[in-house]
Amino acid sequence: MIDHVTIGVSDLERSRAFYRAALAPLGYAESPHPSAVPGEIEFGRDGRLPFAISTTPTVAPGIHVAFVAETREQVHAFHAAALAAGATDHGQPGPRPEYSEHYYAGFVHDPDGYNVEAVCKAPPAADS
Repeated sequence: MIDHVTIGVSDLERSRAFYRAALAPLGYAESPHPSAVPGEIEFGRDGRLPFAISTTPTVAPGIHVAFVAETREQVHAFHAAALAAGATDHGQPGPRPEYSEHYYAGFVHDPDGYNVEAVCKAPPAADS
């Protein structure tokens, strides 16, 4: 349903460093090619760049972004990397049965206060 998401950031280089570190455990990386939009940095994998940070849109309250993790271990690695890169904890990695049976996620607030999540929806046996 959604092709891509761009969020406004207050400090492009600070957010670039944060998202490079936080998304690396999930296998997402910064695009090696400059964006067609000035002041924008795109992230993705496998030739797709569905997430971008930009100084063009302004920082807006209430944004939540959830990134796919293939394993629960990746959720933990994302959470640890995000905290090390300057995020604040907004929910330790763990099961979230209120969302669905196998929902396993960790949440942080990024440098602009956005709620950022890594989520694995695979059954626990799929992680081993």
